[in-house]
Amino acid sequence: MQWRTERPDLDMSPLGVIGRLHRLADRLDSELRVVFAEAGLTDGDFDVLASLRRSGAPYELTPGELGATTMITSGAVTKRVDRLVAAGYVERNVCADDARSRRIGLTDEGFRLVDALVVQHVANERRLLSGFSDRERSQLARLLEAWGRALDEAGTP
Repeated sequence: MQWRTERPDLDMSPLGVIGRLHRLADRLDSELRVVFAEAGLTDGDFDVLASLRRSGAPYELTPGELGATTMITSGAVTKRVDRLVAAGYVERNVCADDARSRRIGLTDEGFRLVDALVVQHVANERRLLSGFSDRERSQLARLLEAWGRALDEAGTP
């Protein structure tokens, strides 16, 4: 590595880890988006549909709950929901206990779509991890989880 020659006083090993993670993240992102794009969705659209589906019957959440589970702003929730309403995959329903509030719910078509896509998505992720044994996948998941917790505890954004 050229840095070893230029700056032998610095431990440059973090660059190798972070650089590889960035390249992997870009590659994974493009590999994962294919499944959603084939269905005419963005990964964000799928995220909303999946959040609703995994919430359980009646497959409805408030916009605030959607924002919390998808970790996006209320403006982004609105844009995604608008697209999904136009496509017929979700609908806005009046809350029974507060007519001023709305809940976002899956339509029957949205339910069928997300159920089919999640099978494809999981198969795609399994393919992407096929070079690892079950044990190695578990170890990697634990390491990444621990790293994420450490960053959260350190207050790193």
